[in-house]
Amino acid sequence: MYKHIFIATDGSEMASRGLNHGLKLAASIGAKVTIVSVTDIWASGALAEADANAIASYEEAMGQAIKEILSEAGRRAEAEGVQYETLHIPNRYAADAIVETAQNLGADLIVMASHGRRGFRKMLLGSQTNEVLTTSTIPVLVVR
Repeated sequence: MYKHIFIATDGSEMASRGLNHGLKLAASIGAKVTIVSVTDIWASGALAEADANAIASYEEAMGQAIKEILSEAGRRAEAEGVQYETLHIPNRYAADAIVETAQNLGADLIVMASHGRRGFRKMLLGSQTNEVLTTSTIPVLVVR
């Protein structure tokens, strides 16, 4: 049914549930996966007030965090015996990047958690997940 599953994660506990579910689904049907993590665009006000060292420190810290998140996701994919690729998309609004990249890569299913790190703002359905659901032409599986 599905040949290429696109799994979004931010490394949170809830996102890990989505990752695990997507990997188990892929393993059961022999699909390949692309595991993606997106880092947000800096707000213009934050950039205006931040000095170059602060921006560089932030980008370095985020890069390291994403590297660890995607490395762990890759280990999980290997443990499930799933063919995978990992991808970091920096400086993008997450929902836009997820929908656009999934389409560009020819994914036929997007898997994501109902909410991630920003989950306390919208406990029932995260704003990024809601945006993906309303804009994607690719089926979306939301894991709670």
